[in-house]
Amino acid sequence: MKNLKYIFMVLLGGTMYGTMSSFVKLSYTKGFNAAEISFWQAFIAALLLAIYAFSTRKNIKGKLTFGNFIFLLFTGSAIGLTNFFYYESVSYISASLAIVILMQFTWFSLLLEWLIFKSKPSKPELITVSFILVGTIMAGNILGAEAWEFSMKGVLFALSSSLTYTVYIIANSRVSKSVRWQTKSMVIMMGSSLCLFSINSEIILSSDYLNDKFFCWAIFLAVVGTTVPTALFASGISKIGAGISSILMTVELPVAIICARIVLKEQIGSLQVVGIVIMLASICIMNYYKVYKSKR
Repeated sequence: MKNLKYIFMVLLGGTMYGTMSSFVKLSYTKGFNAAEISFWQAFIAALLLAIYAFSTRKNIKGKLTFGNFIFLLFTGSAIGLTNFFYYESVSYISASLAIVILMQFTWFSLLLEWLIFKSKPSKPELITVSFILVGTIMAGNILGAEAWEFSMKGVLFALSSSLTYTVYIIANSRVSKSVRWQTKSMVIMMGSSLCLFSINSEIILSSDYLNDKFFCWAIFLAVVGTTVPTALFASGISKIGAGISSILMTVELPVAIICARIVLKEQIGSLQVVGIVIMLASICIMNYYKVYKSKR
């Protein structure tokens, strides 16, 4: 029960993050693009979190080491690239398909742990991955969709966002627990905005898109999709670990699908619903098994 607060934080962060693809896609109808939205979203979030971090900085001198600072900047780069790739993907494919592909981070984590930490996946984990892939095919309506509904470029962007999201979750769970969540989330967003500016500076420095309407969108997305979720993840993930966090963050899938249906009027068939259920069940089982195995 002592972790209930942190479980709720990660769950709420995942819920808020799950709404983003629909609202970002809606912002594209106003003439904006992924590079502009993702950078200003991260930059505004970094400013808001910095104001809060410095206003609550009592008795924290020396807690943020140089090593932690660099590691947090790297973590921020990972979530910044996740947002950019994810937002780019919904320019080419539906928000429903984008979130289904993003959720592949659950088994990407197995692959990274195998490659980096030499932790070979077990037979139950490999079986669960096969169910996730089957659920993905069904949830994405890959077999029943017309060719024009798919863009390989969009799929590759979504896969890239899934990979960088995996890096973000693993990195966020390994940063020092002695660093305050206020400071941690601020530095993460600094890393995110710096990374996004470095790869999209030419587009970002263009002044044609900067107007009241754009900043209304940017502030909304920064608060709902970045500032609050980043603070919740920074506080919660390191306390409960990457395994349980990955289970809780599967809430992004149904939230994104429901939001796409309500906001974008995207059609969701019964086969896709079954696929989503298979994916959610498989993801939860796989991560529960990982937590159980680590405790043993």
